[in-house]
Amino acid sequence: MSESAVSASEFSRRDFVAVSVAGGLGAGVAGSASAAMPVSDQAVTIKTPDGECDALFIHPATGAHPGVVLWPDAFGVRPSVREMAKRLAEDGYAVLVPNPYYRVSKAPQYESAAGIDFKDNSVWEKLKPLRESISAAGAAERDTAAFVAYLDSQPAVDKGKKIGTQGYCMGGALALRGAAAVPARIGAVASFHGGGLVTDKPDSPHLLAPKIKGRVLLAIAQNDDQKQPDAKDKLKQAFAEAKVPAEIEVYPAQHGWCVPDMPVENGKPIYSKPEAERAWSRLLVLYKAGLT
Repeated sequence: MSESAVSASEFSRRDFVAVSVAGGLGAGVAGSASAAMPVSDQAVTIKTPDGECDALFIHPATGAHPGVVLWPDAFGVRPSVREMAKRLAEDGYAVLVPNPYYRVSKAPQYESAAGIDFKDNSVWEKLKPLRESISAAGAAERDTAAFVAYLDSQPAVDKGKKIGTQGYCMGGALALRGAAAVPARIGAVASFHGGGLVTDKPDSPHLLAPKIKGRVLLAIAQNDDQKQPDAKDKLKQAFAEAKVPAEIEVYPAQHGWCVPDMPVENGKPIYSKPEAERAWSRLLVLYKAGLT
């Protein structure tokens, strides 16, 4: 078990388990009970209030399915992220992966994160203007509204079902901001080793809890929890007071553990397959419950 697991409102672990059993998903089992669906994978361009966003749209080859917006981590859209989106599409979701940095650069900004040295200042110097472009006030909110509108215009998306949004690292905060911006359409939001979910600023993502109407899954890295041990408690309180169903859990893994191409740090791999698979199974349970 993880170091800390907390739930808010009526969306308890019991609810998650009930949905898991109904859907054939155990908490420790990755993937779905059915065979992977054939998928269509295409590059698309989406008009937003700020320009044109290049993106990937990966969805089952036939039929209409719940839409999902997948925000990548700081290293952007790249093969490992594409594979994650493809896996989700094979489970029956129409997945849009936007280039978060489209205002300043087309993807890919990185082909892989595997060789990155986090101690190299040049890495952060390159990332600074990229991240500033999506962290500007209102950027994620405007983008999400455009992405949701795009999904709702696609035959591959079942517009009778809610849309999901998920994010990794910096994408976690973007997912929360987006869920608060389009609450009528977003029925579930997930953050994996999300950065900056709780800050001392008036626009901190955790303060958006009252605006979010969908179910929430926040998977926190152990080392992030060690650096900011009160964050999980503030998140729990915010969602409980807003009566938003949320599962908030600290995983025994390092920041970045869900993304397969993360580099080795201090002689140890950041990616943790067992914990990544467990987090993935929680995501599937979340979407099965929330995207109805």
